Amino acid sequence: MHSICIFLGSNPGNDPAYIQATAALGHELARQQITCIYGGSCTGLMKHLADSVLGAGGKVVGVTVQALKDKEDFHPGLSQLHVMPTLHERKAMMIDLADGFIALPGGIGTYDEFFEVCALRQLGFHAKPCGVLNVNGFYNPLQLMLATAEQA
Repeated sequence: MHSICIFLGSNPGNDPAYIQATAALGHELARQQITCIYGGSCTGLMKHLADSVLGAGGKVVGVTVQALKDKEDFHPGLSQLHVMPTLHERKAMMIDLADGFIALPGGIGTYDEFFEVCALRQLGFHAKPCGVLNVNGFYNPLQLMLATAEQA
C-alpha cells in the first residue's frame, strides 16, 4: 500500500484522545512510507495529521475544492495540493489517489466522504479497504446503525 486517504475533522474535537490518535496514525503512515491523502486544511485534526506525518518525514497530499481555496488556510508543508472544481471531483480525486481509506472522528463531511467510498466499494467500483479508527467509541453509534440496517 502506497497511499491512504484519511477523512477527519477540521475541528480538534472535545477529546484529547482524538488528537493523540491522529498524531499516532500520522507517525505510523510516515514510518511505513505511506503517503497521506487528506483535505489539505491547516486546522483541527487535519492540521495534527499533516504535522505528524511531515514531522516524521512523510509525504502529505491535500485535495480541496475551488470554492474553499480563498476561504481556508492550507497546510504550508503539503507535498502537493490538488484544487478541484467541485466536491464530487474532489472526492473522485481522493479515491483515485488512495490505495485505502480511514475515517477518524469528524462531522458530516467526514461521514459523507467515508460513506461514498464504502458505497462505491459495495457496488464494485473499487476494492480498496475502508475502515474507521474508533477512538474512544466515537464510531460506536455508526456501528450500531449499520448493524441495525443489516438486520432490517
